[in-house]
Amino acid sequence: MRLACAAILCALLAAVPAVAQDPQPQPPQPAPEPTIAQGVKAGGVDLSGMTQEQAEAALTATLQEPLAKDFVLSASGIRFHLTMVQAKLKFDAHATAKHALATTPPPPPAGGGASAGVDVPLVLSHAHLAVRAFVAAAARRVYHAPRAARLRMTVSRMIVSHSHTGLRLASKRVAKQIDKALDAGPAARSLRSKLVKVRPSVTYKVLQRRYPRVLTVDRDHFTLRLFRNLRPWKRYGIAVGMAGLDTPAGTYRIQDKQVDPAWHVPNSAWAGSLAGQVIPGGAPDNPLKARWMGIANGVGIHGTAEDWSIGSRASHGCIRMHVSDVIDLYPRVPVGTPVLIK
Repeated sequence: MRLACAAILCALLAAVPAVAQDPQPQPPQPAPEPTIAQGVKAGGVDLSGMTQEQAEAALTATLQEPLAKDFVLSASGIRFHLTMVQAKLKFDAHATAKHALATTPPPPPAGGGASAGVDVPLVLSHAHLAVRAFVAAAARRVYHAPRAARLRMTVSRMIVSHSHTGLRLASKRVAKQIDKALDAGPAARSLRSKLVKVRPSVTYKVLQRRYPRVLTVDRDHFTLRLFRNLRPWKRYGIAVGMAGLDTPAGTYRIQDKQVDPAWHVPNSAWAGSLAGQVIPGGAPDNPLKARWMGIANGVGIHGTAEDWSIGSRASHGCIRMHVSDVIDLYPRVPVGTPVLIK
């Protein structure tokens, strides 16, 4: 009986259809990490198909050494090195990779073919003041100062030391070029710069304009010379002051000019009874004949009726000339003309 019941029970259980069970819920699969589009580079490094993290690691490994190289400036045959420590260069690989991930390359051309791709700029920064300090130091080394023309007057010659052009570094332009190169990445790490000319403040032509006329008085040789544009032009015989009433040496200028000047007689013992008087121009007892060119302290250039005195020390300090000579000189000498007396 027991065996028979067990057999019946097994048969009944086998006849009962299996009950369907619900499947167990599966955990959600993570979305694939975004990758950089094909054809996208940064600083020349191909980042196609990389994740942002991979791109950051690739950029750091590839560009760390090139970005650390010195920048070399060549000028006037001298090489100047700017270290990246001095420049305080910083490379943000994380931000560069992030920009690359967000970049979409341009579509292929209409005629077919592959896209040209795109090179994302590197995210770089540096100290602009450090660059300017570096350029300023280089500029001081290569500077060649200009030399201005100089004039040395003698009674017989106008001696000119000619000017020379100087050279300098175009500091502002060079600093901008270095800033641009550092911002561009490691591709450009050198610059050759030509010096620019620095014109002297005074040239020979400037001196000619400054000294269009010069008079010199050679007391020892009783000669008055007129120079035009620093070159000899006219030469005249003169008389100068007698002993004790010497024509004063020095450099002066023509202060005033008169035709047929009045003579204001100085209060001096040699003037006798005329002392302190004013003798009209053209009067017989007026020794200032025809023209007057005042120099300083009552001393001037004038014509004389005493032609015999020319070539001697005969005046009371003034410079005497033949009447025809002083008339010839007068229009050639404007007020302000330098006068050198030696």
